[in-house]
Amino acid sequence: MTDRPRATGHDRPRVLVVDDEAGILETLQILLRNEGFEPHLADGGRAGLEQIVALSPDIVLTDVRMPGVSGVEVLAAARAHDPNTPVILMTAQATLQTAMQAVNAGAFYYIQKPFRNDELVAILKRAAEHRSLRVENTSLKQEIRRRDRTSTLAPIGTNRKWLEALRLAEAVAPTDSTVLVLGESGTGKEIVARFVHDLSQRAGHPFLSINCGALPEGLLESELFGHVKGSFTGAVKDKQGLFTAAAGGTFFLDEIGETTPATQMKLLRVLQHREVIPVGATTAITSDTRIIAATNRDLEEEIKRGNFRRDLFYRLNVIAIHLPPLRRRVDDIPLLADTFLARACVRHQVAPKRFTESAMAAMTAYAWPGNVRELENAIERAVILVPGEIVDAGALPEDIAKPRQEPLVADRVAANPTMETIERAYILWVLQSENGNKTRAADVLGIDPSTLHRKLSRFGVEA
Repeated sequence: MTDRPRATGHDRPRVLVVDDEAGILETLQILLRNEGFEPHLADGGRAGLEQIVALSPDIVLTDVRMPGVSGVEVLAAARAHDPNTPVILMTAQATLQTAMQAVNAGAFYYIQKPFRNDELVAILKRAAEHRSLRVENTSLKQEIRRRDRTSTLAPIGTNRKWLEALRLAEAVAPTDSTVLVLGESGTGKEIVARFVHDLSQRAGHPFLSINCGALPEGLLESELFGHVKGSFTGAVKDKQGLFTAAAGGTFFLDEIGETTPATQMKLLRVLQHREVIPVGATTAITSDTRIIAATNRDLEEEIKRGNFRRDLFYRLNVIAIHLPPLRRRVDDIPLLADTFLARACVRHQVAPKRFTESAMAAMTAYAWPGNVRELENAIERAVILVPGEIVDAGALPEDIAKPRQEPLVADRVAANPTMETIERAYILWVLQSENGNKTRAADVLGIDPSTLHRKLSRFGVEA
């Protein structure tokens, strides 16, 4: 069965075909209609310009050489009308130079006549998918910008990886599926959890959260499940647990990787049976609560070490949302910095401030091991310390304003290093860059995690 192109706001993507040869127009009309597209024909470039305005096509397929108005002019008009519209150029006289010119002008693809039907259809399907993703991306950006920028809970950023994470969050929000948010400390896991809650049908009910790593086991279980009077020393009355308090809403379990095996077993019961048993009680209480969990740990690695239950991981990992570290979304730093600066000025009731170019350059060059949280804290510090309206690089912490240039390899390098020495240095550098996360390091290195484990054992640096 032939795959149908993805819809772009209506059932069949509209394709405007522009050519000055009637035979080609008729052939393409039949082909596109049979392949699930909605073809519209324009006899020549001038007619193509008119159709772009009147039709607003999803895709434009145009010949390059036409009398009067060329395909390159059609391309420019289509891109000016809607930058999300992919334009495919056709020509019988393809050269490397013209192909490069077409791509530089913004063409989605450049195909030479005569072409195979299946080749053209494959390109059109990719163009339809590209168009759909661009439209979704733009829509999500507008939604994010529409949200109150003064709220510390609004997700901020337009980086592609960040938007992919938010798009997944938006897609899963209307369901009751359990969500696992993965990312380094400070990447915004709770913000994404609240984003899911706010877009869900539970938005009118409580959103409660707890940091599982901040409490000892006994106190954590009492907070999670509640307890009955007399169940332990100091339990002078019944206490409602957070699972019960969040009834109808969302319960965010932050740093779930820090929980003990005993607590994990009780969490598994909640996920399996949707009921909780308070500490010291014998009767279960039904729990109508959506669970969103988060961790900065590699849970699969923790499973191998015996620190995390595999069955609980599978229950939590229904929908996994991976948040990129700030060093992977450098293009968002100016937007984040300006937003945090405006918020901090309002919070501390001072006149608006602005960054100098040197301050912004320092922030974009810094690696931000503490991620977005570190950026926000650094900016709040600057707002407190800077009396005037200009925030220069000197107002930032010294590590950011004047980063230390450290060698990649701490040991003295031999004059003629062996291949193993070079390999060891590179692997350790990648591992350090990924904050010790072996799964991500293996992905960067292009090897299996098991291979990385063997190499580290051979180097004697497993610890």
